[in-house]
Amino acid sequence: MGIIMNMLNYPPGTVIPENKRKQDMTNALFDPAPDFDQPIAVLKHCHERIRKQLRTMQKLLDHLPEFGANLDAEKGATAILRYFNNAAPQHHADEEQDLLPMLRTSAQGKDAALLDILLPEIMQEHQQMEIVWQALAQQLTRIASGESAVLSAAHVQQFIALYTSHMEKEEAHIAPMAKRVFSDTQMAQLGRAMRNRRGIAC
Repeated sequence: MGIIMNMLNYPPGTVIPENKRKQDMTNALFDPAPDFDQPIAVLKHCHERIRKQLRTMQKLLDHLPEFGANLDAEKGATAILRYFNNAAPQHHADEEQDLLPMLRTSAQGKDAALLDILLPEIMQEHQQMEIVWQALAQQLTRIASGESAVLSAAHVQQFIALYTSHMEKEEAHIAPMAKRVFSDTQMAQLGRAMRNRRGIAC
């Protein structure tokens, strides 16, 4: 069973009927996203997609010592590279260029004081994740091409830990604050910026 199918959390050795396997794979690959009219929900959906890719990365790390850079490993590495080279930078830009500056201008009192603490941390974490990702991307590129079966456990665990704590922080503090302080007009502005970043016509 491939790495991506293993993300569906069936116990090892489970025989999955063909129609059920196709349905589950469709759900895994085409998990419906909220509309950009709900930008905070879109950002949360991005976090769920990141978590899926992190699980794939951990499964790939577990897979390689036994099976090497076989076809399943190549597919898993390719999927991870595609996400973190394309969608993840857009997500970070959503936060750095739109969400966080808008919060900075709108938050007051305790919210503003909390932002003074969180914003430098969030920006630093983005930089740290990018540094670790560049090291991982080199390894994953060789795995995706079948040239290597080497993936640093230390880099994988650091990347997962960084992203996990980062997303928990944003979901605990940043998203609730945005829902609390943004007007409908500001939410629409944020959604338009996120849509335009992805080249999606209104």
